[in-house]
This record gives sequence, C-alpha cells and structure tokens, in this order.
Amino acid sequence: MTERKAMIKARQPLSVTRQCQLLAVPRSSAYARPQDVSAVDSDLMRQLDELYLKWPFYGSRRLCAELQQQGHRVNRKRVQRLLRKMGLTAVYPKPRTSQPGKGHKIYPYLLRGLSIERPKKVWASDICYIPMAKGFMYLTVIMDWHSRRVLAWRISNTPETDACVEALKEALWRYGAPEIFNTDQGAQYTSEAFTAVLKAHEVKISMDGKGRWVDNVFVERLWRSVKYEDVYLRAYDTPTALQAGLIDYFQFYNTERCHQALNRQTPDAVYWGNPTAKKAA
Repeated sequence: MTERKAMIKARQPLSVTRQCQLLAVPRSSAYARPQDVSAVDSDLMRQLDELYLKWPFYGSRRLCAELQQQGHRVNRKRVQRLLRKMGLTAVYPKPRTSQPGKGHKIYPYLLRGLSIERPKKVWASDICYIPMAKGFMYLTVIMDWHSRRVLAWRISNTPETDACVEALKEALWRYGAPEIFNTDQGAQYTSEAFTAVLKAHEVKISMDGKGRWVDNVFVERLWRSVKYEDVYLRAYDTPTALQAGLIDYFQFYNTERCHQALNRQTPDAVYWGNPTAKKAA
C-alpha cells in the first residue's frame, strides 16, 4: 500500500482520483499527510519501549496498567495504537505476529537442529523502534549468527523495505553471500524487493515460525544492548546525532565488547578467526 501510494503524483496528466483507481489506493490515503507525534505520545512510547524490553510477554492490558500505576492517564486503546506505531507485539504463542504482505511468499525455517559453527553460514536481520529525545526512528541490522557481528545497518523514519534492502546490499558487497539468511515474516522481508536480492546471490531463505521470536533470538538480544548501553543513555535529539552515535556504538560492539557466549571474545575476533584481533581502521 505504501509503495503504491508513493507512486501517486499530483501534477500528472491523470487526475489523482484516476491514479487511485488504477493503483487500488483509497483516495483519502493519497491526500493524507503524516502527523507529528505529540510530546506526550513520544514520552509514552519511550516508556512502553522500556517496559517491553523488561517484560516482552506483557500485552496492551498489562502495559496500560503499568503506565496507569506510574500516574499516566492512558487507556488501553491508546496503548494499542502506540504499540502498532512502534511495531511491538507481546511475545507468546499466537498466530500472525509478523504480518507478511498480501501475496508474499513465506519460506520455511531452516535453522532447527542446524549446527552453525562458522561465520557466513547464517545471517539474520530484524527491525526495531528507536526512541529519541523528540520523536523516533527505526533501526534495521544485518548480523552474522555465529559471531554476533553487525555487518551492516540503516536507520529510517518509517519501517519500510528500502532500508532493509540497502543494508542487505551493503553487507553482501562488503562480505560476500552467506549460505542462509534468516528473518521474521514481516512484510519488509517477504517482499519481492528483498527476497530477489537474496535469490540473485543464491542465498537460501529462512523465516521464523509464527509467534517464534526465539528463532531470531540473537538479534533480539542486540536490541536490548543497543538501547540500554547507548540509546537510553544519550537520548539523541536528531537523526544525524543518532546516526553518528550508532556508528560509534557498533564500532565498540564489534571490536571491543566481549560476549560471554563467545568465550569472552569480541564479534570481530570470532568473525575473522583471530582471538587477538585489533580494532578495524
């Protein structure tokens, strides 16, 4: 819908009404303009994000109750609306957690029982909501599953496919193609624009089962690290400041931050197979 809406232009031989008819887009959507998020909603979204990291199994009722206990005058309907805007859903077994686009192909999960003993065997990707001092952005990353190394990333003001495709192309250009690429069933990853890039590089496509957040657990853990170790501490004011801050953080994450699961080595050391790996230039 968003991609088709972007194709509608006011100054064309065809009227906007006719363009909407041809593209099957409601005319009201073509004229709609995005509304700025109020300061109150922005603050609520930040607090919801923190609560979600603590208790990802909390649904809108329990999150609403937590906010009310903190003194916020908020109802469940408002919490549900903000959660949708943030792209957050409670973690528990249920159908249709990540919505594929209409007509998009869903691929099977290929990692069950698979031994991932080296870099470039499996890559993974996901998108998360990033709160700022005013407003919010979305972050997508490409991660090597074995080493936990962040290979590429992008920020954008909407959770659209373009940023995912750009990050994927950068990772492929810099590091070559993996054997398997794993994602959730979100519309960004089931889109033809994204899967076509993987197919062109002969990469096997794997997708999490419905409601199976644990299938992509390493990227989920990365979000907690990024937010608690950087984003929440700095409360970035602008996308430019966020971009600069994440450049520094991911440099630290890859080259200096040791992981217990990696035998106290850094992602760089494991990825390049060198326990004494130095910082990248």
